[in-house]
Amino acid sequence: MTVSTQNAEQRQRRSITGAFVGTAIEWYDFFSFGTAAALVFGTVFYPDLAQGSGLLASFATFWVGFLARPIGGLVFSHFGDRFGRKNTLIVTLFMMGIATTCIGLLPTYGQIGIVAPILLIVCRAIQGLAVGGEWGGAVVLATENSKETKRGLAGAWVQQGSPAGSILSTVAFMLVGLLPDEQFISWGWRIPFIFSAVLVVVALVIRSRVEESQEFTEVKEKGEAPRVPVVEAFNVAGLFIFFGVLASIVGIASAYFNNTFMLSWTTGILGMDRTVILNLILLSAVVQFIWQPMAAKLSEKYGIRTILIWGLVLNLVVTPPMFLAIQSTNAIFLGITIVISTIGATAYYAMLATALSDAFPARVRYTGVSLAYQLCATIFGGTTPIIAQWLLNATGNSPWSVMTFSIVQIILSIIGVIGLYRTKNK
Repeated sequence: MTVSTQNAEQRQRRSITGAFVGTAIEWYDFFSFGTAAALVFGTVFYPDLAQGSGLLASFATFWVGFLARPIGGLVFSHFGDRFGRKNTLIVTLFMMGIATTCIGLLPTYGQIGIVAPILLIVCRAIQGLAVGGEWGGAVVLATENSKETKRGLAGAWVQQGSPAGSILSTVAFMLVGLLPDEQFISWGWRIPFIFSAVLVVVALVIRSRVEESQEFTEVKEKGEAPRVPVVEAFNVAGLFIFFGVLASIVGIASAYFNNTFMLSWTTGILGMDRTVILNLILLSAVVQFIWQPMAAKLSEKYGIRTILIWGLVLNLVVTPPMFLAIQSTNAIFLGITIVISTIGATAYYAMLATALSDAFPARVRYTGVSLAYQLCATIFGGTTPIIAQWLLNATGNSPWSVMTFSIVQIILSIIGVIGLYRTKNK
């Protein structure tokens, strides 16, 4: 089946736009939960616990979303690889919007007792199911609908959803954070969650115009769609899934280290101003948004693997100075190290989606990409704030144990990228 150049270009543009807008809204919802978990959920939903224990309970609720992500990835990738990517992605976006809006409307522990955190956990699980099916499908749809030479750029624009969602979420919480603490804790934190309903409607309109990918259409017409995609994915691409999990660690864990754990650490124990740290997180997201397309252009000249590796190496080198900056509580020093770290981590992150997508055959691509990324999210992403906070508690607030934890994550990601490409070459 052939498609005219004009139709192919239109398909590419619409699929990239739809993937970007949809993932931006999904990440806005997901990051909003992480920010609220660091700033307010311990007080609103776990008021009877001590501060450190309340934070751990809040971060554990945050992790529930990550536990649900591989389940969502399995469920939605099954339908996506069997029946199509487009409609699956509309369902995931709708689910995320409903769950996030409901979080903004939840009564507190003081109003309905233990039922409040239970409902929060349920909403968080639905968020996890939705984003678990969203990311892999968006990556696959955008890259499959793009020219071979533009797939790196297409994957990078899917990744743009993360900093865009972070920017939206951070700005929303900065605005409501201007309220007095009593009003912020009482009702101000709810506004970013309720606002999600408006964003989702806009994203649904845009995504409904996206066409199904040509590669999947051809697989379906030939009758090659797998009956049980997850079984076939492990049979034909098990090593890709394993190395894909390792390769994705920094791409997932770093966002939740900065937006959740570091936010809690610096504004809590270290006593830094909440607005200052939110501004630094916003700066990081803006740098990421500007830098990722530039990294994608560099990959067209130097190769995707080169950008992945060198981005991680730069991130590794700047990690010790960044922890010194955190401990110093000097906002300028911390901002400089965060920007340098962001340049390294996001050059790698921009290329991660395309690297994973290229590793899997079209008939199980949605499933393979989703499994690798969402298993990583469960094992390494959602646990990052919990482990980091536990290390702080266990070592008397020593930063060096947390720094070692971060360095190990970067080294594992480098091993994953190397393994992914060596397996592909074989």
